[in-house]
Amino acid sequence: MARDLHAGHGHVRALFAAGQLSEYRTATIIAATAHLSPTERAQVDQALAEHHVDTLGVRRVHDLTRTLAAQVAPEKFAARCRAARTGRRVSVRPAADGMADLTAHLPVAEAVACYAALAAAVNEAAVSPEPLTRTRGQVMADTFVERLTGQATAQDVNVEIQVLVPVEALVDPGSPLPAQIPRHGPVPVDLLTTGTGRTTWRRLVTREGVVIGGDSRSRLFTGRLAALIRARDGGRCRESSCDAPIRHLDHIHRWADGGTTTVDNGRGLCAFHNQVRETRGWRAETVGSGIVTTTPTGAEYVSTALPITHPVPENAGHSCVA
Repeated sequence: MARDLHAGHGHVRALFAAGQLSEYRTATIIAATAHLSPTERAQVDQALAEHHVDTLGVRRVHDLTRTLAAQVAPEKFAARCRAARTGRRVSVRPAADGMADLTAHLPVAEAVACYAALAAAVNEAAVSPEPLTRTRGQVMADTFVERLTGQATAQDVNVEIQVLVPVEALVDPGSPLPAQIPRHGPVPVDLLTTGTGRTTWRRLVTREGVVIGGDSRSRLFTGRLAALIRARDGGRCRESSCDAPIRHLDHIHRWADGGTTTVDNGRGLCAFHNQVRETRGWRAETVGSGIVTTTPTGAEYVSTALPITHPVPENAGHSCVA
C-alpha cells in the first residue's frame, strides 16, 4: 500500500500527511486503484483532488475512486471485475446465543436480485389476511431458509447435526447444562427439539466432557470416525496455541510407522501444522492424555483435548452425545 501511495498518489499522500484524509479513506483509495499503472494512478489522483476528496465520506470516496479508475482504464477495470466474480462463495460463522451468520459473496447484480426477492416476500406477508407477528428482518430470514431448503416453513428443515449433550440434560429436563455444537458453541437443549422437520441424532460417548471411542482399519479417517475426531477436538487444530479450523485428520503415530486409524491415534490439524509435521525433525507422540509435538530444535509443546461440555461429577458416569 505504501508503494502504491508513493507511485502516483501525490495529492492523496499530501492530504494524508497533513491529517486531512484518514488512514481508512486513504487505504480505500489505494485498494480501488491497485490494478492501475503509476501514470494511470496519477490521473485518478488529480481527479480526486479536483473533487475535494478530503470532504467526502468513506462510501462516496470508494464509489468516486472506482468510477474514476474505470474511466481511466476501462479494460483493466472490466478484467478486475471478471476476476472478482471467480471469488463468489458462501460461508458460515458462529455468532453468540446459538446463532450463526450465513454470508454469500456474490456479483452485485445477483446479490441485489436475491435481496429484492426477500424484500418482496415482506410485502406479500404484509398484505396477507393473516396478522403479521414477525419483523421485516424475521420474515426475510425465514423466507431465505424456506426457499433455500425447499421446506414449507423455516422451522421444518431436515437436519443432521452433531450435538454433544451432557447426560444430566437428557435425564433431567431442568438441567441448566447446555448442549454444544462443535465450532458453534453452546445452545439450549430444548431449542434443538422445537422444529417439526426430521432431525437425525448421532450418538457419541464422552468421558468428563471429552469424546472417546471409535475404531477403524482403514488408512484414512472417514465417516463417523472422522466426525468423532472433529467433534472431540471442537473443530479446531489440536496443536498448541493454534485456533485454526481443522482441515486434515492426522495420525499421531504415523501410518507408515505402524500407527493405527483409531480415535486415540487421530487428531484434527490445520493444513499448516499437518504439513509442517511431515518435514524433517518434527515428531508427535501421545504422552498420557496429551499430545507432545517436538520441533527440530528440541522444543516441546503439549496439547490436551479440552472438555467440550461442563465437567461431569465423579458419580455421574459417562455423558451421552446425540
